[in-house]
Amino acid sequence: MRLTHALLLLACLFAAGGQLLLKIGAHGRTQWLEFINWHVFFGLGGYAVSTLLWLYCLSRLPLRVVYPYTALTFVLVVLGAVMLLGERAGWRAGAGTLLVLAGLVIVTTDRG
Repeated sequence: MRLTHALLLLACLFAAGGQLLLKIGAHGRTQWLEFINWHVFFGLGGYAVSTLLWLYCLSRLPLRVVYPYTALTFVLVVLGAVMLLGERAGWRAGAGTLLVLAGLVIVTTDRG
């Protein structure tokens, strides 16, 4: 079971990394053909790996356990946008991100 949770974390990392790469690949582009670049290609690849890991985890755990991990992807994207892309996040974004993370901890530690 611990392996499956570790794979869920990895799936979230791949999904968040994919989203960050898609942002980089889309930034400043205006023409359709400009969206064909290695950032977009690897961003989509990150989503593909994430999906495969996600499917494996769904085969091993109940949906009510797996699905809340999607919230972690939100947290990782916000952190990545600030730390890697230099985007600014105000106190509301920080507070909201902490609330989402707290909710994830509460839901995933429920033994009911």
